[in-house]
Amino acid sequence: VQLQASGGGLVQAGDSLRLSCATSGRTFGDYVVGWFRQPPGKEREFVAAINLKGGSIFYADSVKGRFEISGDKSKSAVALNMSSLKPEDTAAYYCAARPAQSMRYSSFYYPTRDWYRYWGQGTLVTVSS
Repeated sequence: VQLQASGGGLVQAGDSLRLSCATSGRTFGDYVVGWFRQPPGKEREFVAAINLKGGSIFYADSVKGRFEISGDKSKSAVALNMSSLKPEDTAAYYCAARPAQSMRYSSFYYPTRDWYRYWGQGTLVTVSS
């Protein structure tokens, strides 16, 4: 599975931005798709994930209420809608995926980087103050 993240850019604090994670030549089907981000000089961290098989959605506490992940197994892209952006949201954003054998996984797994099998390249989001 090849993943392509896009939609990054330079915005001001308070603005909104929509990122897309697309597969090539297929729909997602029963996959878990996650978004991670890596701020400058820091480790990659979990942002949000969606289990397209069962519909479960998870968010990092830092983005709850501001970011929304959406997707459908019949589509070839998963979106991350980001609003009320803050300078601390500045990072390279990556999407990742893995086949979903289950409709429900423990919430422990979704933020775990090593749990994901496929990764796309990053798209840079810069939020100015």
